Amino acid sequence: MSDVPPDPIAIDVGSLVQKTVTSLYSHLVTRPTGRAVRMAIETQLSGAGQQSLSLIDLSEVTILDYSCADEVVAKLLQRYLHERAHEAFFVFCGVHEPHRDQIQVVLERQSLVAVGETEAGSFELLGAPEPIEASSWLVLEQHGLVTAEDLTDLYPDEDTRHALDRLVERRVAFRSPVSGRYHALSRLVRHLL
Repeated sequence: MSDVPPDPIAIDVGSLVQKTVTSLYSHLVTRPTGRAVRMAIETQLSGAGQQSLSLIDLSEVTILDYSCADEVVAKLLQRYLHERAHEAFFVFCGVHEPHRDQIQVVLERQSLVAVGETEAGSFELLGAPEPIEASSWLVLEQHGLVTAEDLTDLYPDEDTRHALDRLVERRVAFRSPVSGRYHALSRLVRHLL
């Protein structure tokens, strides 16, 4: 088993909309459209092996309604959250004001979290994290990588270390099964941005 995290896959949702629903515009405004895009993403991930890390690019999507945010973000996360045969991690980039609120609302309603690039090079934990999870994620995000040697310095109490493990369970942080190192997902996809 390798200590290297999975190679990220870049998925351009704007292109998927144009191919999947034969539209000239990247508008995600009906549940069937969102479902078609989500299914196209799932098809791309079906051959990814036991682990995958996907950069879901929303930057070319001009309009995103709540039903499509639910299909493309929330249902995609739910689909892979507890699946053991395929451990999938997602980073959503291009999460700007026109669709940030919709994504935030659908994640909160379903008690989900996701890593989103909200401005160029700036990542946030979106959705419904517990306060201790949010602060633990921020420490990991600032450092990018946390080794076993760094763990007690950066996460001095047991509660924050448990929160870090919950972030891995919620698939918004990656922990190497070999070395035990924790990786911020943003650092693992940065070269694709």
